[in-house]
Amino acid sequence: MRGDTKATSAGDAPATGPRALTRPPRLKQGDRVGIVAPSGPVPPERLAAGLDVLREWGLEPVVGRHVLNPHPGLRHLASVDEHRVSDFQAAWCDPSLAAVVAARGGYGSQRVLDLLDWELLRGAAPKVFVGYSDLTVLHEALAQQLGLATLHGPMTATASFLEDVATREHLRQTLFTPEKVREIGLGTAARTLVPGRAHGITLGGNLSLLAAERGTRHARPSAAGGILLLEDIDQPPYSLDRLLTQLLRSGWLEGVAGIALGSWTDCGDHEEVSDVLRERLAPLGVPVVEELGFGHGSSTPTVPLGVPAVLDADARTLTYDEPGLL
Repeated sequence: MRGDTKATSAGDAPATGPRALTRPPRLKQGDRVGIVAPSGPVPPERLAAGLDVLREWGLEPVVGRHVLNPHPGLRHLASVDEHRVSDFQAAWCDPSLAAVVAARGGYGSQRVLDLLDWELLRGAAPKVFVGYSDLTVLHEALAQQLGLATLHGPMTATASFLEDVATREHLRQTLFTPEKVREIGLGTAARTLVPGRAHGITLGGNLSLLAAERGTRHARPSAAGGILLLEDIDQPPYSLDRLLTQLLRSGWLEGVAGIALGSWTDCGDHEEVSDVLRERLAPLGVPVVEELGFGHGSSTPTVPLGVPAVLDADARTLTYDEPGLL
């Protein structure tokens, strides 16, 4: 492939590749938003601080019934699977809620996917979904099952949301005035790994979760035609190599239009990580940009998934054709 590759348009995209998805409405003052915990346990004091921020924005947060009821035996889960499913479905199907926001990541979303009633969820009106990390599997499932664009962004009880002003402000603008934040990369330490320019539909998120989903029921069949976003945490270079190799060997990356790389927090020496990313991804022959900042870093932008965008590796930017929300 050439470095100036361009994905097909949404109308003639490959059947197995990403397509432009339905964008939910933006938020407005007074909107009610559901707070759920499909993954790990939520520290009550951090949740309370995050809810205060949402109230300062003029939103009314509604916390799921089981968000603060930890699993009786498995301390890595926010609650039992059925309770996490119940909270998510109740929030998604509540017509008075304009958004569903994850409280935190961790682990557990994979356990709820096959328990969700997707027919029930399809009957609800489109709404905003915000999360990242472990929530990658829910982003993928909402895209595949509901055809819905979502927001890969900071969660209510996470450090970046609570401690970094730029992170909070970028999410706030994405939710309320999304036309103001259509370009990612300017003013960052972004670097070109493979030059060129590509157009496609954004998808992706956490590398570990995308690799773990290969072969499962709700997995996206292919990243062909898409602008793939990747980030991770606590994965040493050899592990990143293994995860990328899994995506390559499975054929999932065949036909991808471009790759945007975010943060690699606690993944080891930066140059060694960069070498692994270049060695594994450059042979695809598509534009690749690293250090666009989204993910587990201390400061992170919100990036829409399921929306057409241009990845300009020479300018080191990801620019959306349209706002992430209507």
